[in-house]
Amino acid sequence: MTEAADVQPSHLPANGKKKYGICAISGAEIPRKNLVSLETLRPSLTERILADFPQLTEHSLISRTELARYRTRYVEEILREEHGEYSDLDREVVESIARQDTIAANTDDEFDEKRSFGERVSDGLASFGGSWAFLISFGCVLVVWMLINIAEGPGAFDAYPFILLNLVLSCIAAIQAPIIMMSQKRQEQKDRARSSNDYQVNLKAELEIRHLHEKIDHLITKQWQRLAEIQQVQLEMMQETQRDQARKLAKAAARKKKGPRKPRNVEPPAPGSASA
Repeated sequence: MTEAADVQPSHLPANGKKKYGICAISGAEIPRKNLVSLETLRPSLTERILADFPQLTEHSLISRTELARYRTRYVEEILREEHGEYSDLDREVVESIARQDTIAANTDDEFDEKRSFGERVSDGLASFGGSWAFLISFGCVLVVWMLINIAEGPGAFDAYPFILLNLVLSCIAAIQAPIIMMSQKRQEQKDRARSSNDYQVNLKAELEIRHLHEKIDHLITKQWQRLAEIQQVQLEMMQETQRDQARKLAKAAARKKKGPRKPRNVEPPAPGSASA
């Protein structure tokens, strides 16, 4: 043998067991730890793969990349069948399932981090303008304003009927209204982002629960089949044991019918043989 024949391939260990396998779909050679057997998948997903590759069997191996691709395609078909459309939110959910990533997020923190300085100021003013502190403090300012001008009489800087005070109140109302509207608009955007995230989380949870039910039903069915096979083997062993016992009993009964064996007649030795 040549020297090259004695050298094992780099992908084979010393005992000759392969560390690499062939994907039945792509035909690529990849590590066996990244291969999945079709019999371990959900029946619906296995049927979807066999629909495209009917030559495969339940013992065929496919790569995790191909498995993720078919899972994505399978979920897309389910969403199109049930919802009649396939939106960007659905696509993000399907991709997260394929990547096995979490999709839940704290939208409030993400939204707050993107706010500019003016947006923070407007939100603070809108929050203060809708509080009891603003109402009480502004009421106190109005009362003090009117008391000072009444006490000073006709020479006050804003005598009755408080025209300057009316102008100040009008200016405050004119400035406060758009600030509150801007804050409400951002709150509406935040609520929309929160509802979108809730929809994605609920959709992913629904799909994962459905897949989990299918997987559990598949495992239970296979377990019952194995238990039935084990029970069948046990019944066959019991039948063989009963047949062996029946044979032994039949042989014992046959011996009893024949009766005890007669001893053989032993001839006495000749007289000359003893002296010899």
